[in-house]
Amino acid sequence: MTHTSTLRPYRAADEDAAIELWRITWQQAYPSIDFNARVAWWRERWRNELVPNAAIVVAEQDGALAGFVTIDKSGYLDQLVVAPAQWGSPLATALVDEAKRLAPVGVTLLVNKDNARAIRFYERNGFVHAGESVNPTSGRAVLKMAWTP
Repeated sequence: MTHTSTLRPYRAADEDAAIELWRITWQQAYPSIDFNARVAWWRERWRNELVPNAAIVVAEQDGALAGFVTIDKSGYLDQLVVAPAQWGSPLATALVDEAKRLAPVGVTLLVNKDNARAIRFYERNGFVHAGESVNPTSGRAVLKMAWTP
């Protein structure tokens, strides 16, 4: 059975579904971290940093939120979240392509260095390594990646 996704701009009514999708996705990627404890922090960051400063595009599939991407005016991709059931599908690429369309001069992002799956995904989508750093919030090593047209 084929499921098609529809991309559309974020609406305030998507907030709860987006935050729950973020929690589920990150919990699967990093099972040793209690992401339930981070929901209040994420909601505050979502409302105060991402929604006012970034374009957010969501992917709907069968009436449910299946993913989203945030991209700010400088071309910084802060979040790419895709439901675990959609990992390996074309959905993440569609969302990254939308971010590229919204930031045609280039896209940068930070990815956890231990997230080999995500790093391979970004490399397949034309991103190159552009430096290393440490996430000030988590203390995790991160890799800066960049895409230029």
